[in-house]
Amino acid sequence: MGSRRRYRRHALTAVAGLVTLSSSVAAQSENRDLIDGLEYQLLYVALPLTLFVLMILVYAAVKFYDNDDPKPTAEDPALEITWTAATAIILLFVGIAGYSVLVSPYISPSQPADLTGDGDITDEELDSLEDLPETDDEEVVVRGYQWGWEVTYPDANVTTRDEIVIPADEDVTMWLTADDVIHALFVQELGIKQDAFPGEFTRVRTVAYETGQYNAVCTEFCGAGHSRMDATVHVVDPDTYEEWLEEHEDEQATPPDLS
Repeated sequence: MGSRRRYRRHALTAVAGLVTLSSSVAAQSENRDLIDGLEYQLLYVALPLTLFVLMILVYAAVKFYDNDDPKPTAEDPALEITWTAATAIILLFVGIAGYSVLVSPYISPSQPADLTGDGDITDEELDSLEDLPETDDEEVVVRGYQWGWEVTYPDANVTTRDEIVIPADEDVTMWLTADDVIHALFVQELGIKQDAFPGEFTRVRTVAYETGQYNAVCTEFCGAGHSRMDATVHVVDPDTYEEWLEEHEDEQATPPDLS
């Protein structure tokens, strides 16, 4: 009796630990908030179902362990209809929950047809950023190459390498492309993961809530230097962002002193 009570206590402790670990914390971006929210919904459905199935399994194993004359289970249409309907309801819930996240403009932003799909964009078009569709977002162009990231701010004529600076609490569009092979930009804390293809632009949208520094890496194997292909994403307040752009624009506009 004591061992059973102890087993139940350990099981309840484990469940409480899982729920605590899964509790939502402040998301760093809208993307991460949407993804985490979906994961929590699925976890809250899957956890009790898993415990229910395990309880039935343990009960059956204990109850029929010494049964030398087992009887086959008779047909039970009501039971079969019940578990079929329950499975259908669960799958419907998962589908609706997943679809509501997938249609978000931050998870599946609209992609301009003339900049994706065929890979026929010329080098001149890739070098010219004037043909990118206009948006109301703050825009950043991220170009992957072996093995680094070139970041351009078309509205300010500023270019950096391996450093992405974006304003907090503002919609940001990143136009991803690649020079040579397929790369993939992954910023775990911001919930951003998108392939960058040679010859086309792919749009990524986000709005970051928490200022700070976040690590960005390439998650598409792209050669010998793949493991070193990372960058730093700086999320700063809007005023600091404008000051940073002005400072770097002045630096790049000033010719170097060769004397």
